Amino acid sequence: MGNKSFQRLKGMLAVDFYRLLHTPLWYIFLAIAAIIPAMIIGTTGMEGSQTAPLFTNVWEAIAVANPLYVIETIGQYANMNMVFIFGGIMVSIFIGHDYKSGYVKQLFTTHAKKQDYVMSKTITCAFAMATMCLTYLLGTVLAGLLVGLSFSVNFGSLVCALLGKLLMSFGWASLYVLINIIFRKHFWISIMLSFFFGTGILIIGVAGLVGNSAVLNLFLYGSSVYACLSSNLLSVVVCGLCSAVWTVIYNLVGTYILNKSDVY
Repeated sequence: MGNKSFQRLKGMLAVDFYRLLHTPLWYIFLAIAAIIPAMIIGTTGMEGSQTAPLFTNVWEAIAVANPLYVIETIGQYANMNMVFIFGGIMVSIFIGHDYKSGYVKQLFTTHAKKQDYVMSKTITCAFAMATMCLTYLLGTVLAGLLVGLSFSVNFGSLVCALLGKLLMSFGWASLYVLINIIFRKHFWISIMLSFFFGTGILIIGVAGLVGNSAVLNLFLYGSSVYACLSSNLLSVVVCGLCSAVWTVIYNLVGTYILNKSDVY
């Protein structure tokens, strides 16, 4: 990337981060990410609760013990991967506002590089989703302390799992940016597809047919599950590579679509 390209991207990132940090949207979703695990743990783990606890160990709310692509119980689904569902909705609202407000028309009148727009949105939204992962972690820890769950864990594996989840934010953000570029005139479709892909239904369906194959780690939801409580440095590398490859692919496709179609 040349100096002029870097300066253009830097300028667009400054605008996107300003918008992100100075609107209620990001803060609302940060709160949602923290409340979700607190509600799940708090309502099912308190003494006297009529509902059997989903977890006996607080870190089960972060990730499954081992890579498990076919969900057997709701407890195996209720972990940090839920951030990637709500993060998709946040991205759809964030980008949808660009078109609703007319910002895109003004932007591309003075800033013709569509690639910079796609890259800036991906980086900004990946940051937002990564911070949602951190508030999810905070909500999990506080709720675990409140109900007295066990905190026993292999610390190294936990750190690797968290790093894997954070790295996956880039891949997921790039997917949601692409979805919103494709369906930029149909906001409701973007919301529905973000939810659909975020739940990992496609990978769960494939896993139901082929089993817990390591090949599934090549896909976003697969690598998100691969970041588990038995993770190691190899897991982090796989998550990072998967996220990077899909980010490049989705950014190139999104840029191509913007260059070849009416963006307004």
